[in-house]
Amino acid sequence: MGALHEGHLALVREAARRADRVVASVFVNPTQFAAHEDLGSYPRHEARDAELLAGAGCALMYAPAVEEMYPDGATTTISVGAPAEGLEGAFRPQMFGGVALVVAKLLNQVQPEVAVFGEKDYQQLIVVRRMVRDLDIPTEIVGSPTIRDDHGLALSSRNAYLSEDQLEVARRLNGVLAGAGAEAAAGGSLPGIEAEAREALLRAGFSHVDYVAVRRAEDLGAFAAGAVDGPARILAAAWLGKTRLIDNMAIQP
Repeated sequence: MGALHEGHLALVREAARRADRVVASVFVNPTQFAAHEDLGSYPRHEARDAELLAGAGCALMYAPAVEEMYPDGATTTISVGAPAEGLEGAFRPQMFGGVALVVAKLLNQVQPEVAVFGEKDYQQLIVVRRMVRDLDIPTEIVGSPTIRDDHGLALSSRNAYLSEDQLEVARRLNGVLAGAGAEAAAGGSLPGIEAEAREALLRAGFSHVDYVAVRRAEDLGAFAAGAVDGPARILAAAWLGKTRLIDNMAIQP
């Protein structure tokens, strides 16, 4: 969605390793924002984005206008189902319908052989993979590891909203998740681990925690036994003032 940083450029470089030419879409998608969210203030730096993409080896920046993506009279929607439920879907119920629709349209317009998505938005990655399989879109969906700063904070366009004091707190998020993930990998009880991680984030200075959850890596389903018994992810969303941060990490028991 623009305001590009090193995390986005890593996706371009990963795509360049897999294809002869790379196309990057830059589009602040209005259908995945609720009325109270930051669509109007979301950072937009299109000229700088174009320079960064060219420097990373991107052959084409595709930056359609809203009117091109959503012409008058358009009524089609996409409902992905289970992968979009819970976690982000519980707190931002409009989001994944908007994501699925715009990604389907972009993939149809560009027709890439491979599309690379960052693992930072892990639920989005799972939603897109499910949507592509279900709609028989002939594009391979590749996940690329989260890029972090020197303190372990996942890079995000919304990090620009944070003050210096808030950045210091934000950089504690990955440590809390790493500790909770290690406990889960060791076979600890997930409800207790998740509850303690939420409390740890509040103690660290986060103003509110939407969720901390350990889920199956493949489809984000819950572990029936209340403990990890296969590849998993720990995912979290927490607030610093008006800024909402998300992050996740892999867990291998």
